[in-house]
Amino acid sequence: MRHVTKRYRDIARYTILSLPLVFLLVFYLYPLGAILSRSASLGATPVQWRYLARLLWFTTWQAALSTLLTLALGLPGAHLFARYRFPGRSLLQALTTIPFVMPTLIVATAFLALIGPNGVLNSALMRAFHLADPPLDLQHSIWIILLAHVFYNYSVVLRVVGTFWGSLDPRLEEAARTLGAGRWRAWWEVTLPRLMPAIAAAALLVFQFCFTSFGVIVILGGPRFATIEVEIYRQAAHLLNLPVAALLSAIQLAFSFGVMSVYTRVQRRTARPLDYRSRRVVQTTARTWRARLWIAANASWMTVLLLAPLGALVWRSLTLEGEPTLRYYRALSEDPGRSYFYTAPAVAIRNSLLFAGATVALSLALGTLGAYLLTSQGRRMRRTVAWLDPLLVLPLGTSAVTLGFGYLIAFNRPPLNLITSPFLVPVAHALIAFPFVLRSVLPALRGIRPSVREAASALGSTPIRVWWSIDLPLIARSLAVGAVFAFTMSIGEFGATLLIARREYATIPVAIYRYLSQPGVMNIGQALAMSTLLMGICAASFVLIERFQVGELGSF
Repeated sequence: MRHVTKRYRDIARYTILSLPLVFLLVFYLYPLGAILSRSASLGATPVQWRYLARLLWFTTWQAALSTLLTLALGLPGAHLFARYRFPGRSLLQALTTIPFVMPTLIVATAFLALIGPNGVLNSALMRAFHLADPPLDLQHSIWIILLAHVFYNYSVVLRVVGTFWGSLDPRLEEAARTLGAGRWRAWWEVTLPRLMPAIAAAALLVFQFCFTSFGVIVILGGPRFATIEVEIYRQAAHLLNLPVAALLSAIQLAFSFGVMSVYTRVQRRTARPLDYRSRRVVQTTARTWRARLWIAANASWMTVLLLAPLGALVWRSLTLEGEPTLRYYRALSEDPGRSYFYTAPAVAIRNSLLFAGATVALSLALGTLGAYLLTSQGRRMRRTVAWLDPLLVLPLGTSAVTLGFGYLIAFNRPPLNLITSPFLVPVAHALIAFPFVLRSVLPALRGIRPSVREAASALGSTPIRVWWSIDLPLIARSLAVGAVFAFTMSIGEFGATLLIARREYATIPVAIYRYLSQPGVMNIGQALAMSTLLMGICAASFVLIERFQVGELGSF
C-alpha cells in the first residue's frame, strides 16, 4: 500500500513539474509551428526572392559590422578589467552593465536625445558656431545604428571576454617575452589563441542581438533601413501580408537557431580555462605611467560612451528650448484624447505595472518548477535533463517580434482565440522571462544537499513543510533575482507587445514608440519623459539584482 501511495505521489509530482513543458508546448512550439505552416504555403516569385535576399544581406552585414566594431572597442576594456585593480573599478564595471539591461527602445531614444537633429550635441554645436542647421545629420543613417549597437552590446564583450581573460595565467605571456618576443607578438601568439573561445562566444551573442535588432532599427533606421525583424512587423501590422511575414519569420528562426547552436558549443569551451588562476593573483595595480595612461584612457572612453546617451536623455526630458522644465513629466498624467491610436501615458504606465506583476508571478512559478524538474533525482531523469535543459531556454534564442507574430496567426481562432485578451501580453512576457528565473534558481537549488531534506522527512516533516523550512530560505535570494529580472524584462519588452497589445493595453515602450512617431514638441517630450522613467526603473532593478545575487548572475 505504501509503495502504491509513493507511486501516485511521484506521478502527481512530475505532473506538476511538467507544467513548464506544457506552457512551452502551447505558447512557444505551437505558435512557431503555425509560422512554419503558413510560410510553407507561400510560393515566392523570383522578384520576392530577390527582395528577401537583399533584406537578408542587409540584416547580416549590419550585424557583422556591429559585431566587429563592438569587439574592437570592447577588447581594450576587457583587458582593463581582467588585468588591473584601480579605484572605482567596481562602480565602473556596474555602470558598463546598465546599458545592456535597458530596453532597445530606450537605447534608440537616448541616441536621438544625444545626436538627433534636436539632440544635445547638435544644439550645443549650433549655439557655439551660430549654425542654422544641425551639423551632425546622423538620424536615419547606418552610422547611428552602428553606434547604438556598440553601446548596447559593449558590456557583453566586457563580461564574457573580461571574465575569461581575468582567469588566464599571465605567466605564459611573460615567458614568451622573456624569450625575446615583443609585447604585441606575445599577445598575438600566446594570449590571443587562448582567448579565441571567449571572443567567439561574445561575437556570436552580439551578432545574434544585432541580427534580431528591432527597437534600434525601427526608431533610428527610418524607412531606408529594415532588418528581417522590422520587415516582419511591417508586413504583419501595416501591409497585413501574413504569408510573407511568416516566410521571413521562418528564415529568421533558422538563422537564430543556427547561431545559438554554435554559441552553446563554443560556450562549453569557455566554462573554465585550462590554465585557470585566481583573479586576485592575475590582477595588479598600475605601476608605470603607460599602465596608468591605459587605465585613464579606457575609463574615460567607457564613461563617455555609456553615460553620454543616457545623460542626454535625462537632460532633454528636463529642458524645453534650453530652459529647465517639468512640463513633460506633468503631461504624463494628462489624457488629451486626440486620436484613437493614442494612449494616455498614465494608462500605459498602469498597464506596464499590471503586466509586469502578472509576468513576475507566472515566471516565478514556471521557472521554479523548471528548476526542480532539472534537479530531479534518478537515472532516467538524469538522461532526460540532457535534452530538457536546452529545451527550456529555447525562447532566449527567438526574437520577440517573431514570437508576437506567431501569436497573431496561432491564437486568432478556436480553440485558443486569445488574440483580443489582455492575458496574452503577460504570457508572451513570461515566455521570454522565465528562462532567466530558471537560470537564477537552478544553481541555488543544485547546492542543496538531498541528505538535509531526507533528515527533515525522517523527523516527520511533510513535503510542503520541508520545502517551506529548507528549500525556500536557501533559494529566496535567487528567487528575488529572478523576480527582478522578470519585472525588468516585462516592463521594457517592446517587439512582441507592439504586435499583440490592443490600444487600451499599450505599455510604456509601445506608448513611447507611438509618441515618437507623431510630430510636435509635446509628443517628443512625453516620449523622452517616459523613456527616462523606464531607464530609472531598469537601473534600479539592476542595482537590486547586484544586491541579491549570490556569486555570478546565475548559470547563463
